[in-house]
Amino acid sequence: MANANDLEGVDAWWRAANYLSAGQLYLLDNPLLTEPLRPEHLKRRLLGHWGTVPGLTLTYAHLNRLILRDDRSVLFVAGPGHGAAGLNAAAWLEGSYGARHPGAARDAAGMRELFRQFSFPGGVPSHASPHLPGSIHEGGELGYSLAHATGAVLDNPDLTAVCVIGDGEAETGPLATSWNAPAFLHPTQDGAVLPILHLNGYKIANPTVLGRMRRDDVTALLRAHGWAPTVVAGDHPVKVHEQYAAALESAFERIDDIRAGARAERPAIILETPKGWTCPARVNGVAVEGTARSHQIPLDAVHDNPYHRALLEEWLRSYHPEELFGADGVPVAAVRKLCPEGETRMSANPVAHARDSVDLRLPDVAAHTVDVGAPGTRHAEATKVLGRYLRDTLTANPRRMLFFSPDEHASNRLDAVLEVTGRRWQLEPGPADEQLAPDGRVFEVLSEHLCQGWLEGYLLTGRHGVFSTYEAFAHIVDSMVVQHAKWLREASRYHWRTTIPSLNYLVTSHVWRQDHNGASHQDPGFIDHVLSKRPEVGRVYLPPDANCLLHVFDHCLRGRGRVNVVVAGKQPALQYLSDERAAEHVNRGLGVWNWASTEGAGKPDAVLACAGDVPTQEALAAAALLRELVPDLAIRFVNVVDLARLFPPDRHPHGMPDRQYAEMFTTTRPVVFAFHGYPWLIHQLTYRRPGHDQLHVHGFHDNGTTTTPFQMCAMNGIDRYQLALAVLEQVPRLADRLGRLREHLLHLLHANTVHAERVGADLPEITDWTWPGDPDHH
Repeated sequence: MANANDLEGVDAWWRAANYLSAGQLYLLDNPLLTEPLRPEHLKRRLLGHWGTVPGLTLTYAHLNRLILRDDRSVLFVAGPGHGAAGLNAAAWLEGSYGARHPGAARDAAGMRELFRQFSFPGGVPSHASPHLPGSIHEGGELGYSLAHATGAVLDNPDLTAVCVIGDGEAETGPLATSWNAPAFLHPTQDGAVLPILHLNGYKIANPTVLGRMRRDDVTALLRAHGWAPTVVAGDHPVKVHEQYAAALESAFERIDDIRAGARAERPAIILETPKGWTCPARVNGVAVEGTARSHQIPLDAVHDNPYHRALLEEWLRSYHPEELFGADGVPVAAVRKLCPEGETRMSANPVAHARDSVDLRLPDVAAHTVDVGAPGTRHAEATKVLGRYLRDTLTANPRRMLFFSPDEHASNRLDAVLEVTGRRWQLEPGPADEQLAPDGRVFEVLSEHLCQGWLEGYLLTGRHGVFSTYEAFAHIVDSMVVQHAKWLREASRYHWRTTIPSLNYLVTSHVWRQDHNGASHQDPGFIDHVLSKRPEVGRVYLPPDANCLLHVFDHCLRGRGRVNVVVAGKQPALQYLSDERAAEHVNRGLGVWNWASTEGAGKPDAVLACAGDVPTQEALAAAALLRELVPDLAIRFVNVVDLARLFPPDRHPHGMPDRQYAEMFTTTRPVVFAFHGYPWLIHQLTYRRPGHDQLHVHGFHDNGTTTTPFQMCAMNGIDRYQLALAVLEQVPRLADRLGRLREHLLHLLHANTVHAERVGADLPEITDWTWPGDPDHH
């Protein structure tokens, strides 16, 4: 149990962190208040958040006491990451901030630099960005802290992730769902998550729902999810310190019991303290402490208003900085004594910096490729082939790789992975349940937010994983992937952060083969979203067949610091490239398929391009039609795997030079492009390219319903007949033959529509089509 001396030390550390936090919000100079505050000592623009800081620093102080006592490995995850001033202060007191930010050492000059950097041009943000040692969680977009903390402890049995959750954040859907973690965390093979729900009663302007609920209802809510909450409440520092110390000691004892194999509810703490605790109680006769008015800047006119400036000085001096820091600015011994050393500091925890991350041991791709034979004549299920490769990857990396899917792992044909593991499940299984396992490596939960958050936490701490999902519902994590991409980009600026493994999406059950589910499952726009973000990070791959998919995924699993989106169908489909040719094609990112082209040694009359498995099949069928109908037509067939290759090189590192682009697509010939997604994406990527006015893109136009696979293509204009017609219409020398050819192609298209609407299936000439081959073009 904590004694009075222990708690006096905790209080001193807490006051020091609060002083440093408030100083970051306001002070540009005079960091130790060695003279009365004057306007020139203050920042002109006051940016940051105070309201959550006292709860964060209070928690940090108490955790330090237990780390010192028990030598624990603790990761601090701050849901209210907008309270970064408090986290910066903690890292500065521990010395790790100054070690990472030269000039911000633990002395008066370093304190001044700490204050100046915060929310200042050329400095650091007001949120817990990658600049902050010990952090894996930005927190600007609320809702993901508990998911990140859960992902971080997976396969980290000695780690405890303490996650402070703001009561505003607790209102979000992802956070509300994250309380389900006990149903998935293994008691001994995973680490522990200790949620601390901080109820300070207010968001930026309004009261919080949980802050106004009956306390018994809040505890019952958490208990129903498998947590055993303890309440710490009050506004008197001494009494709160006593309660909090006891609650945290009890929580860690319970965590130790669980690690020892005892079956018990997981501990949680509900911390009730005033919002903006210790700031001025009232300003201009209006309550501030304990209200939403303390959320950001409690005193906002300190530069021009002497009354506000006097209140600020009184507030800062209320922490008694002269007792906490020497004349040289160095924290006094009583404060330093509560700072752990080395890697036991939460701000220096190696897990937070992925220090022990190692690359995957990957199987030989060639051992998993399919025998293609003649191109376009044999079928395979691409994701099923990939599943066997991923199964062997997991076998070679049993504790460094996880799979996440919203109840779709087997549906997406990755069931080979389940030959060597099960689905993670800690609750009581039922008699009809299959392939559940307490230590399973496949996490299936019907929440894209949880899959994303858990995987991010796992990646941010240095491990590897795959997120597979139906294409239309990848959009659910649009905002989360943006935040992750921003983190990756910012983290790359700091040499002391390990570049973490890439975030790998397998987007399947895609738009062109969701004919059975209908319009609700038809949306290919996730790739637009990813490619509109940081070019240093985002990658989108559209492999046309199983062998290309294998090589793409092998590349993605080897990479670091990227967001990789791989779009691949799961249904039986034609296969085109051998292992060797697939490897070469994927390495180049795009290329001419000579075996499908008819240009010979001369220039083509038109280029028929494609990206995506179904568009590739339809484009090939169109090429075969054109070969039959117009034997003298010279067609160049181009397939694109890596969409970023279409960018100019100054917009994306994968972009190809204009000269190479022009050599492939020409500058004077029409290009008919069959695309997996929305047509405008290709135009956005290529609008600056030479010959762009010759580019005609066919793709998805949101014309979807429950229908046949071919009719889905026909409804959106990427079927073989409309693609062939589009080529013919762009070749002037065929004008005298165009009317007859158009009538023939539209008749074939209409015949399939009539057949599909009569019998509910496409014509055999569609479903049984294979590439006719031509010895002169192999």
